[in-house]
Amino acid sequence: CGPALSYLGHSNVMKVVLEGSGFSESQLKSLERNFYTTSSCGVCGKSSIDALKTQNKFTASLNRQSGPTVSKKVLIALPDTLRKAQAVFESTGGLHASGLFSAEGELLSLREDVGRHNALDKVIGDAFLRRQLPLENVVLMLSGRISFELVQKASMAGIRFIAAVGAPSSLAVELAKETDMTLVGFLRGDNFNVYSGDWRLK
Repeated sequence: CGPALSYLGHSNVMKVVLEGSGFSESQLKSLERNFYTTSSCGVCGKSSIDALKTQNKFTASLNRQSGPTVSKKVLIALPDTLRKAQAVFESTGGLHASGLFSAEGELLSLREDVGRHNALDKVIGDAFLRRQLPLENVVLMLSGRISFELVQKASMAGIRFIAAVGAPSSLAVELAKETDMTLVGFLRGDNFNVYSGDWRLK
């Protein structure tokens, strides 16, 4: 690109202009992307769920007996512990978080991001780099809603227990039930809803 590369007033935003005869107009046209955006989490509907289900070496060996057993006292303390550990949220008020906890409520790992999915990708990625997968003995605490994809990602990492301050989607609940995962939503104060896997609560 040479001199055609310039910054647009921000250190992380650049404008790139391609010059010369290296690209034809038809080649550049093939790179255009035109599509509608939606506010959904990427799953079009009920008919898509079977096509989206995947398994790996971790999910294949999981069952009702795997996973942590968590007390109500530990469970209701998780949102506050997660919130207090969110350093960037404290200064911005605009980030989601995913945290991994022990069955005793100890915060093991936390990652923040503007997007819920990115926050979960980060915390699972960190565990992968540390060779800690599968994560079957931890509790995943989410700061927002629970989509199908978040449950699927957690399942692929071997996670058996998910709790969140927000609501789960119907597809998220269905997948959690089918995979014998514990799914807790609306975890606020002393109250919460258990949608699947209540045998892991004591």
